Amino acid sequence: MNTLPVVAVLGLGAMGHAFAANLVTKGFIVRGWNRTRQRGEDLAAAGMTLCDTPRKAVSGARVIIVMLPDDAAATEVIHGPDGVLELLDNQAIIAQMGTIGSAATERLSRMVAQVRPDVVFLDAPVSGTKTPAENAQIMVLASGDRQRAAAIEPVFSAIAKATKWFGPAGGGTRMKLVVNAWLIAMMQGMSESLQLAQQLGFTPDDFWDVLEGGPLAAPYVKNKLEMIKADNYAPQMQLIWALKDANLALDAAGSGHMPVLRTTADLWQCAVDAGLGEEDIAVVYRYLRDHH
Repeated sequence: MNTLPVVAVLGLGAMGHAFAANLVTKGFIVRGWNRTRQRGEDLAAAGMTLCDTPRKAVSGARVIIVMLPDDAAATEVIHGPDGVLELLDNQAIIAQMGTIGSAATERLSRMVAQVRPDVVFLDAPVSGTKTPAENAQIMVLASGDRQRAAAIEPVFSAIAKATKWFGPAGGGTRMKLVVNAWLIAMMQGMSESLQLAQQLGFTPDDFWDVLEGGPLAAPYVKNKLEMIKADNYAPQMQLIWALKDANLALDAAGSGHMPVLRTTADLWQCAVDAGLGEEDIAVVYRYLRDHH
């Protein structure tokens, strides 16, 4: 008998699709929904039940993963006119795993507690992009009532290499904004450094050869250098979503002084306005090369 919880995955973009695929592979009963149905058709062929509405997807599910791009989409699916919250089984677990910002996360947490106090709301964004997600090598940055959410543990184990817990709901998102602020700064710094290297007569390989084996040799940098060398920016993380995360981090910082992140967000907005928003964030190198 399968004792694993039934899981609904609402949102089958790059990350949600990877979550659902790993869960199906590892023996879970999975029901999925996406605004564009075609995104889930390969998963249906693999054994996932592809549903036409979020409400159908959550029927009988113990764990509901919400992996949508922003606050508006997540709120609509959870508690909009056709939202799922009132239909959930007693003691169901909502794992809100998109990066929607601190204020939105706290508002959703309060709303779920008020409308359905029996339902557990977890704030659980992830550190990692498309390929690590496909290989279950991401890290879940979880927060919320872990004791009431024990049924989520095998789900997180199936989609991630590790889960870190950060107290009450909201802590996971705050840490995610910290991590993404660092990622954004690293991507911008690497792009500018590579520009300088090439201006001074060095290749991307020369640059990496000096980094490799030392404390500055982040595998993430290596992957982005390979993209740049190939001039292939098939998205692991779309620039438009990285820009969203930069602005969420700036909002969370409030009066905190983050001049590098502010300048980077302004520059990346220009790159998005130039039509590069759906490319991988490494495309900021090409934008710098072509526009400055």
